[in-house]
Amino acid sequence: MRFNFYTLLLLFAVTLAASCSKSKIEHKSAYDRSYDAWVDFKSKSGNKYKYTITNSSFSGYSSETTITVDAGKIVGREFISHMWEQNGQIVQKSKWTEDQSALNTHAEGVTPITLDEVYVKAKNEWLLKRGDANVFFEAKNNGMISLAGYVPIGCQDDCFRGVHIKSIVQY
Repeated sequence: MRFNFYTLLLLFAVTLAASCSKSKIEHKSAYDRSYDAWVDFKSKSGNKYKYTITNSSFSGYSSETTITVDAGKIVGREFISHMWEQNGQIVQKSKWTEDQSALNTHAEGVTPITLDEVYVKAKNEWLLKRGDANVFFEAKNNGMISLAGYVPIGCQDDCFRGVHIKSIVQY
């Protein structure tokens, strides 16, 4: 009887260890490569950069929010939005700029966070393995994150939850 108990205990420990070593995020190796590219860029740029997040809707609305970071601290945010009109024209709806003293004074636009925080959200929220959603990751900004998020299965319109980064540049 002792042999069976210890055998089961060993089997349980091996199973537990194997389950703990599996990644909880989709696209882990691509994420890791992208994170390494980010760490290299951050070091070379002195953690001084701008990045632009884009959003769009099936309804014809689109926007861009550019976040400026200096030495790891957010120092500015710019926003512009457009709308497709029924006549086929694109009309600017809103445009503004916030400096460090006016951050978050506008309701529109993406909440300003650093790319360090974007990578944390990607790893801990947007790229989690899900049985009820398709998970996406791309690194088209010189190897750095350009898309991270998920779309619930069966959702029809404006379902993407995550981030789409158009550009990351040193400034």
